[in-house]
Amino acid sequence: MDKSNSTMEQQIAQAASAFEQRRTGHVPKSVTVVLSDDTLVITLRGALSPAEKAVAKSPMGAAQMQEFHRQLFANSADSLRQEIKRITGVEVCEASTEVETATGAVMQMFATGTVVQVFSLARSVPAAAWNRSGPGVPTD
Repeated sequence: MDKSNSTMEQQIAQAASAFEQRRTGHVPKSVTVVLSDDTLVITLRGALSPAEKAVAKSPMGAAQMQEFHRQLFANSADSLRQEIKRITGVEVCEASTEVETATGAVMQMFATGTVVQVFSLARSVPAAAWNRSGPGVPTD
């Protein structure tokens, strides 16, 4: 990818994918980057290796896998934090990760004193439906 022509979103997605490969040896199937105000959420889909998925099948194994990824992220996230700062020009104040062992998704959150709630949906919501008001959606 030619970084001069890529967006910040694309550059961060590429950096997150490379970071995941360096730290786990496994390349995620896809990477999604969402920026909202001062919160950046990176979702790595298909980020668990086949061995990690096998371990995560039991409740105890899933808990161990989640803790393993939290510790691995805590001990290795500085390089990704620096890359995000280089790309955006903004320092990362807080960083955390969460693993959804059922789907193999890894969510990385970078924020500044913000509570981040991440919900992994069973399927995608069509853009047309997302951008219109509907039942239960306030319009004012």
